[in-house]
Formats: sequence, C-alpha cells, structure tokens
Amino acid sequence: MADRLFVGVLGNPDAGKSRTWNTLFGRTVRTGDKTHKLKLRTGESVDVFLVSGSPEERRIYAGKILKNQTCRIVLCSMQYVPAVQDTLDYIFAEKFMIYLQWLNPGYSDPGETWDKLGILNQVLAHDGVIAIRDGHHATKRVREIHDFIYGWAASRRLTYT
Repeated sequence: MADRLFVGVLGNPDAGKSRTWNTLFGRTVRTGDKTHKLKLRTGESVDVFLVSGSPEERRIYAGKILKNQTCRIVLCSMQYVPAVQDTLDYIFAEKFMIYLQWLNPGYSDPGETWDKLGILNQVLAHDGVIAIRDGHHATKRVREIHDFIYGWAASRRLTYT
C-alpha cells in the first residue's frame, strides 16, 4: 500500500488546472512552501501540499519543489508537454499512489485525442488511476478528486478535526 498520494491534473494551458484547485478549496490557492488544510467533511480535514503552477510551465524540476516536502498528499498541476516526463519520473521514483485527471484531450488541443506522450500507459503501469474529464465544468470532476482524497486519507487515518 502506497504511503503517499499524488493527485495530478494534466492538461494544456487554460485546460482548467488552476480552476480545479480553486474549486477544491473554495477559494484562490497558490503554490507555497507550507501545507494547506483541505476540508473533507464537516469537522474533518487533511493536510495537503499544492503545486498549482505546473513545474513544466515554471521550468522547475518537481523534485526541487517537493524534495523536502513530507506531506503525505501532494496536489499538482501538470502541463501536457514532453517535459512532464521529469515530473512523472520523480513521482514514480518516490513511489506515490497516483490519481490523475487529464483535462480536455482533443477539445482545443492540437490533435491530442490520444496520448502521444505515453503518459497514461506509464501511470497505469505504476498502479495509478486515470480519469479523462472536461476541464470547463469543474464541480463534478472536483467532487471526484475530493472523494478520492477522502477515501485514501480516511483509510490511513490522516484526517483530523
């Protein structure tokens, strides 16, 4: 059983990655050096670490952002570009459980109706979970992320009041 959870939102620019995190927290959130408290149920929360701007977009290695981070749940935006492989390699090496939502493939993308980067196969090969979702309608897909985090965290007794 994986000791850490990586929740990734993958997409091109303006696919809805930042909207995902803002909807999940109910406010605008940004990457910082501290954890965020994520409310799961009435009187029940969990700590998460957020990487809102994708490491690929910011041209920063994910390992540099996360190297001293001990939070058990990491939320991360990921840009659908070849450089995302560096982020994936870090996640795989650190043996995270992976939940990944790929936003809007084929919607306004230049031909990404199939995974030309091979990301999906890699995530599945590492026992990850993948969902392909519409990034423009956040409520339902963010509820899926919320419920996945809750189930994972509650089963490991990471929630607190």
